[in-house]
This record gives sequence, structure tokens and C-alpha cells, in this order.
Amino acid sequence: MPHSRPRSPSNIPEVNWESGLKEMNETWKGAVACVGVAIFFIMTIGIIYWQVMDQPNKNWILKGRVSGLIWERNTHTLILQTLNEDKTFVEIDVGNFPDMEQNFVKNLCWLNKTEFCYTWESITDLKISLEHNYSAGTECYNITWTPIHCDVKLKDCFSMKNISWYGGAILSAQRWPMNFVNAALQPFVISNLKSSAGAYGSVLERYFLGSTGVSVVINPRVPLFMSIEKNKSFCVKTPASTERLPLQYTICIGQNIRSVHQDVGIHLYENQRTLPNINIFRIPVWRHYGISDSAAKLEREVKSFHNKLKRYRLGECLISLNEHSTKLLSSKDHIHNTDQAGETHRHRRDPYTLKHLNLSVTTSPYASFDCEELQDYLHKGQENYWLSLPSKLDGSMAPILTRWKGQFSVRLNISNNGAATWYLNSVKRLINKLGPKYIMFEGVGGNTFLEQSIQPPRGFEADRYTEMLVGAVTNLGNSAIVTACTRSSYLPFFIQMSPLQSDWSYSGLKGIIPSVLHYSLLGYNFFIPDAIGGTLSGEFVTEEELFIRWLQIVTFLPVMSFNTPPWVCCDNWVLNLTKRYIQRHQDLVVPLLMKYTYEWLRTGNPIYRPVWWLSPEDPVAFTTDDEFLIGDEMLIAPITEKGHFHRDIYLPGKDCQWMDTNTSQVFDGGTILQNYSCGLQEIPVFIKII
Repeated sequence: MPHSRPRSPSNIPEVNWESGLKEMNETWKGAVACVGVAIFFIMTIGIIYWQVMDQPNKNWILKGRVSGLIWERNTHTLILQTLNEDKTFVEIDVGNFPDMEQNFVKNLCWLNKTEFCYTWESITDLKISLEHNYSAGTECYNITWTPIHCDVKLKDCFSMKNISWYGGAILSAQRWPMNFVNAALQPFVISNLKSSAGAYGSVLERYFLGSTGVSVVINPRVPLFMSIEKNKSFCVKTPASTERLPLQYTICIGQNIRSVHQDVGIHLYENQRTLPNINIFRIPVWRHYGISDSAAKLEREVKSFHNKLKRYRLGECLISLNEHSTKLLSSKDHIHNTDQAGETHRHRRDPYTLKHLNLSVTTSPYASFDCEELQDYLHKGQENYWLSLPSKLDGSMAPILTRWKGQFSVRLNISNNGAATWYLNSVKRLINKLGPKYIMFEGVGGNTFLEQSIQPPRGFEADRYTEMLVGAVTNLGNSAIVTACTRSSYLPFFIQMSPLQSDWSYSGLKGIIPSVLHYSLLGYNFFIPDAIGGTLSGEFVTEEELFIRWLQIVTFLPVMSFNTPPWVCCDNWVLNLTKRYIQRHQDLVVPLLMKYTYEWLRTGNPIYRPVWWLSPEDPVAFTTDDEFLIGDEMLIAPITEKGHFHRDIYLPGKDCQWMDTNTSQVFDGGTILQNYSCGLQEIPVFIKII
């Protein structure tokens, strides 16, 4: 059996494994807890650091096939760029936030890859949707800001950094591009530039085109304010309202400025384009300058004026009569006689004797407050035939008094079917009585309510009045001339351009070409320029050089319009020069106008084109404001500086060749002819031969 030895007591205490394990667990638990707290603290600091310091300033929020939108959180800017970020189309300064830093925006429409949604608490909702319904390379983003509460004003500013902008509204001193303009924040509606020189003028569209190949189209039915800060930005803003009005616009990008305009700008309205009566292309317009107080005297003056034009061999002409002269002639059929009893009788006079002449007559939707016809309508209880407001006393409608040509007047309520029918019938009677070739409608533009600081009622927001009136008068035929228009470039009428100063500034001669390019870009190719020498002052031009340089430009426009007869302002040689340029217009310009008129009818391409039309990526072309093209084949580069007989001429199209019509020399496109010589009787004109 085995031998067993007795154990001696050991000096090492026995280990109690249960108690030891418990002691170790408590120790490790504390250590782990400390480490966990430390890690949590570090992670919290890291997250805060990432959000505040290390988060990228720029974040893609929506991507298309070739472009995408970036949110720049520090500057509150939306940036539209190519996906590889090698080109910026536009930067939009979003002014809808208080002065605080906005964190990374998270897409609330993450299930839809073509939409981005986000809400800024207590301020606004943002929704952006992507469209591809255009040609390859063109993408559009529909952007809608919707205020969450009442009286929230929404404002976005479109940067002019490295981009030239065109479009919008005509101005009293028109520039091309609009980067060189300052305009205070004001309602974006048509106004009378004669009385409000700093306002927006007679041709207005909510369409803007940028040189980077970007366009902006703003919802036409939402009240809008707009401002322009020279070389910095233009801003659009909605007024505070209890209706929570949204700020809506569509931004489109294309390969270049020409392609995006062809995809977007010429298709603003899907209505079929129709032609006005273009016989006026061949007939110079002469404004009758006499002031008559009777129809008989007026007839003698008009006949004498017509005979003088004929005697000077100035060819067939259209004599334009103002509203006062038109009213005299239209009331000529009767004369008022008072008998011995004091009663007034109307007796017929001789029949109208000017029907054999080519006449343009003038009317307007205004009625003088003291005219007999208006008083009759008011007595019949037809106050709603005129723009009215309910009386605070009994709620009855009271016509709004305004001023028209120095007289207190009321304005036709074109939205009332009875009033519109009455007005159009009165115009038809005028046409039947006087037999004019064209009829001018003045007083078309302007918002009567806004002019008197009255909130427009529903149906008369912004320029709805102008839009309705132009649509109504074109139902009479294709011989209407209007003084203002919007959203109606497809209708058959001529637009009378705004009156200009009789000087060399951008309010005068130098503003003609920027205005021509503006009208055509917005689709209004059929315009009548202000008469040679300018009419804003109401006086004849007396400066011979100004008359000649103005004459040279107008020769290449759709209609040659005169106010100052050349035999009044100038020597006989200027009269002969005038006859020569009238003939040049008929022989050289009119055939080109006819050709590109029918191209416009088919394609919508403008007849008058900026030089960037042939050089859509050349920065020099973007700011050239003293040259223009007729179609793609004729370049006109007139002298627009007083006392100058030399100028630099930019020839567009690097693959083109241009022939000088004065010397028959041929030059390459994409170049600048420096110090080109041009005498007082000459105008530089080039024909594209390749």
C-alpha cells in the first residue's frame, strides 16, 4: 500500500476562488466603464467636431446625368455644376434663412433619386425635382420654396460672377448684358418709363439666360419683386402674404448659351406662332407732327404732309396719327350746331377724304372722366366697364381715377366681357370709318392698382391686364401695334419700342442695339423702333450727325420710323442720303427679313441675333453690345459714339468668313478688326460667305 506522509502547514494562504473572482469583476467593471465613458466622450467630441469643423462645406444634394446641385452650407448657396466640377453654371444665394449656420441638409425624398426635399423649421419647405425632357445635354431643375407660415418673404439672388445675364425687362437705359445695370427692388411689372425711368419697361418676360449655358424661368402667376445690383447679382423676391405664396422657378443647363435658349427660351409658350401684317416692312412710317383743333384743319395738314413726302420722292409711306388726331377724325362725320333756343343738333359733314392714304391711327383703353360717353355709361349703372373698387360706404363699385396724358381718366375693365365687347366694337367702327392700314393701341402696359399702391384683386396680378388686352386686340386681325406686351410673343402684332432720348447715351442712340437684341431674344421680332433721332423729349432732333448715325441703324431694322423730317433738321445732302438708305432697306434688308421671318415661324429662332449666336463660348461675344446679326448671314456694326469715324469690329464664328460690303475684302471669323475706318455716310456691313 502506498506510504502516506503527513502534510506540514503551508505559509501560502489558500485561495478562495469565488471571492477572488468577485473582486476581479468589480475591478474590471470599473475599468471598462471608464474606458466606455472615455470612448463616448471622444466620439461625442468627434461628432461635434465633424459637424462643426470637419464636415465638408459643399454637399451634393441632387445629381443628374451631366450636372448636379451642391449645397454650400457656410454661404447658404446652391451651386449648379457639372458632375466633375469643372464648370459652374450658376450660384444662387438663398436668402430665406436667418443669420445662422445651416447644418448638412438631409434629403427627405431619399426614395426618389430625382427629387430633393427639405424643411427648415418655422421658415420654408424646399423641393427640387429633376427633368430630362429635353435634348441630350440639357437638364432642368424645378425649384419650389414654400413658406411654412404667413408673411414669410422668400428671396433668391443669382450671381453675376463669371456669367453674363440677358432677358427680363426692357429698361430706360437698356444694356447688353444686364450685368451693367442697377435697379432698385420693385414689383416686376410693366411700367411707363416716361414717368418712371427707373422702373421695368414695355417688354417683360420672366425668362433669364446666362452665358454659361443656363436659363431661369420664373412662375408667371406669383407676384414678384426684382432688383439688380451691377456686376454682382439679380434678386427675385416674393412679397409677404397671408396666402403663403411660393417662389417657383426652373433652372435649365445646356451645352452652351445658344443650345439652352433653343431648348428652353424659344419654347416658353407652346401656342402656334402667327405672323402680323408684315407689309409694313416695305413702308417707312412718318409721324404726323401737326397739332390741330379741328378735323378739317387736320385733313388739310395730313394731305399737305403726304404731298411733301411725295414731292421729295421719299416713296410710299405710312402716316401715323396720334390719339388726339384719331379722335378728331373719328368724330368728323357730325358737327354740333346750337340753335336760337340753345339746343344742340348734330349735322352730317362731308364723307371722310383720307381713305386713299396709308394711315396708322391710335386708340387706348382710357376714357377722360369728363367725356360724354363715360358719363352715359356711369348713368346706366355700368361702372364695372372700368377698373373699379368697392366703396367703403355702401359697397357699390367706384371707378379708379388715374391720369392719362394729363387728364383724369378711367381705364377699361378688360376682364369684363361686356366691356371688352363694347371696346372691340368701337375699334371696329373706327377701322370701318377711317380705313387705316394699322391701328396703334397705347396705354396697354402698367398695373393701375399697383400704381396707386392698391393690392390688385384676383385676376389682375402682375401684368395680367396687359396680357388680356393684347390677346383681345389681336382678335381684330393682324394689323395691331401695341406699346407693351408679355407672354404673347406668338400673337400677330407689332410692338412699338419705348421712346428714347435724343442723345448718344444708352437712353438714346447707344441703347437701340441692346433693345433690339432684348426684344428678339424674348421672341418679339416684329417691332417698330422709336423714330429716328428719338421722341422722348417731344422735339425735333437738330443734330445732323446724330440723325445720320440713327438713320443707319434703323435701316437694318424691321421698320424705318421717322419723326423729324430730314428737310427740317439737316442739309439737302442728308435728305438724299435718307432716300438712299430707304432704298437700301427695301432692296437689301427686306428680303433677308422675309427669309428669317419664315424661319422664326418654323423654328422660333430670333431674326435679330447677338454675335454670341455664332460664337456661343467666346467671352468677347458676351459683352458686345454695338453689333447685331440678321439671321446667320449679315453682321451690322454701326458707329455709336459721337465724333468717331473708326471702331473695332468683332467678327463672330471661328469657322466663318465675312465679306465687307464696302470694300469686298474677306476676313476670318473669330477675329477683331481693329480701328476700322467708317465715314459719316457709311455703316460697316459684312456678309457671311462661309
